[in-house]
Amino acid sequence: MTVTPIPEAQRIRGLEMPWNRVMGTTEGPAGAARALGPWHPQEFMAECVETVPEVGGMMTFVFRRSDGAPLAFRPGQYLNIAFPVNGETHDPVDRSYSLSSSPTEPWTFSVTVKRDPGGLVSPWVHENVKPGKVLEMLGPVGAFHLPDVDRRARYLLLAAGAGITPIMSMLRTIHSLPGQADVVVLYHGAEAGGFAFHQELAYIAAVDSRVKVFYSLGDRSRQEGWEGLTGRLTTAMLDEVAPDANGRQVYACGPEGYLNTATELLKNVGVDDTSIHMEFFSGDRQTILEYQAEIALAVDIAEEIAEELAESAEEYYESQPTAFGLYEPGYDAEGTLEATGLPLETDDSTVPVPGSPGGGSTVGPETGSPDVSTFDTVGTGRLTLSFMRTGLNVRIDPEEHILGAAKRAGVRIGANCQEGMCGSCKIIKFSGDVEMNHQGGIRAREIEAGKFLPCCSTALTDLVIDA
Repeated sequence: MTVTPIPEAQRIRGLEMPWNRVMGTTEGPAGAARALGPWHPQEFMAECVETVPEVGGMMTFVFRRSDGAPLAFRPGQYLNIAFPVNGETHDPVDRSYSLSSSPTEPWTFSVTVKRDPGGLVSPWVHENVKPGKVLEMLGPVGAFHLPDVDRRARYLLLAAGAGITPIMSMLRTIHSLPGQADVVVLYHGAEAGGFAFHQELAYIAAVDSRVKVFYSLGDRSRQEGWEGLTGRLTTAMLDEVAPDANGRQVYACGPEGYLNTATELLKNVGVDDTSIHMEFFSGDRQTILEYQAEIALAVDIAEEIAEELAESAEEYYESQPTAFGLYEPGYDAEGTLEATGLPLETDDSTVPVPGSPGGGSTVGPETGSPDVSTFDTVGTGRLTLSFMRTGLNVRIDPEEHILGAAKRAGVRIGANCQEGMCGSCKIIKFSGDVEMNHQGGIRAREIEAGKFLPCCSTALTDLVIDA
């Protein structure tokens, strides 16, 4: 059979996100356009509407906002989600998960979670989050994302294991947009059958001439029938898949060791620091500072934006013809209201986690609590941290992070990421003030209740802490 060559598609120059021109307008965006812009991080409720099993122990969870509004975000960003792993009557456990869907389809959105058999949250998520389950979320958050406009749009996307999730959001977005682009994806996995989204990746590479996808089995030996690459990331591998890497913007996500190696190798092949973008949940200090700026924005304006949206929504919908009244979410000063339509079917069932702790503490020392002046004191700083449960005063300087000082003094505080994302070190302060630069691990209502994250907080005054 003779195959007639298909001419190359004609495209406009570069890539531009749908909301980019809205941001640049001098007249002010209309209400509908504002709703689709990613500059309004909020606290909101979302209902799971679908679960999609993926290979490699991963599961994609598809959500829609309970108020009927679209979720606007930039490809590569993440959400902080509260999971009631210990039951609805106890404090939820917060975790941050990257969005894997494209913001060009904003009426539903997806996060993809890899199950860690020894973890607290991911097994619960896989077993309990089903269609109808409603969860509290904060976002979008994160400085790791594609630009709103890129006239060159030449990318190298590196992923290892579960790091494919934000990369998938980027790739889906690029595939959905018109415009010239040149994208190379290099995806490292542990086994030939363990590459999540492999069918969709193959489809995109087959139908979109702008995209090339490569796979590597890491340090595993070549398996029978395997036609991809083998070996860990090396300069030779980078040269093979992207010999012009030094002319591309690089986005990489994966385990910390993988990212550290990638950083050094990219510099070896001539990629400038300004062109390297990493999804570090721990490690790189500059990226942490960028995340802190994004989270600070999310927390500071989440409540303020509810009032602004209430005003803009009312003005917008009053100006529309009746025939266009298809999407009319409600807003008031307290936030977004539940949309009209089919009733939500919430799955309230929970599975107890063996050995899990009880609920949170009440703000304020209990009657009859010990006098902190009787506690032993260690350290030499200018301020005092009084740990009520431990019975110890720790002297600390204002620039020291509270978690580090507590650990050195032997005070036991559970912690995971230690950079303000996971919320695992969340505790109550009975008195005093802190400066907290977190990355989504705590919500405004929790801060108002007296809780804080010692891993990313410094003391402004003497503190009395429930630990």
